[in-house]
Formats: sequence, structure tokens, C-alpha cells
Amino acid sequence: MRNYILTVILMLMVGVGTASARKQQVEKMYMFGMAAAFTDTIVHFTNIQTVDSAWIESKNNFLQGRDSYSYQLREYLRDKKQSPNRTCIVFYSTKRDKLEKKYQKMQRLYGKDKQGEEHFDVRYITDDEFKFQTVKYEEEKVND
Repeated sequence: MRNYILTVILMLMVGVGTASARKQQVEKMYMFGMAAAFTDTIVHFTNIQTVDSAWIESKNNFLQGRDSYSYQLREYLRDKKQSPNRTCIVFYSTKRDKLEKKYQKMQRLYGKDKQGEEHFDVRYITDDEFKFQTVKYEEEKVND
């Protein structure tokens, strides 16, 4: 019974913390996407792109609509590159130089190993091929 009460209290605390998270609009967000699958060795990277007017949680700088941005990339790969069932990840920052370091780290991770062997087929998606579209948020969603 005591564990049950502690669990309920914890859930209420998490709920209150989430509900009170404030959202703020930033004028520029930098992001890139990466996509991979468990069924093959192909890894896709977008370039670092600028997205105008994004929303973040001010407390922890989480990008609102991260899932929508990753779905944009997944749908592009499915429809235009005939690469279904990709797991897509979006990396983002309000500081371009910070994101560039993350981009280089991910490229090294999926590039050649120390012996010069390639274990992944890395493919780059240009800005002409794919561009992240701003995810809009209504004012009601922002203030709840």
C-alpha cells in the first residue's frame, strides 16, 4: 500500500512538472537529421539546416514537435528514396557551432573505423532534395 501511495505521489509530481513547463519561441533553430534501419547498413544524413520560428520548452530546451520533424524525414525517405522503415533522429540546437560538433561526431561514428574499413553506406541528402518545414504550434498549446 505504501508503494502504491508513493507511486501516485510521484506520478502527480511528474504531471505537475510537465504541465507547468513553459514554451518559448526561438527565431532560428539549427537541425540535421539522421536515418538508419536494422535491416541494412545504409545511413542517411541531411545537411545542417536553419528552421525559422521553432518552439522549445524553456526549462530543458527540448524542441517541441521533434517527432514531427523526424516524421518529415522518414516520409521523405519512404516516398522519394524508396527506403521505408527507417528510424529517424533529429539533432537540434540554437547554436550552430554546437550542432556542427555533434554532426562531425556522428559522421565519424558512422564513417571509417581505425583500420580504414567502412561498415556503413553513408548517404547524404542535400538541401535541394529535402528541407525541414517549420512545425507550427497554436497559442492554446503553448499556454497549457
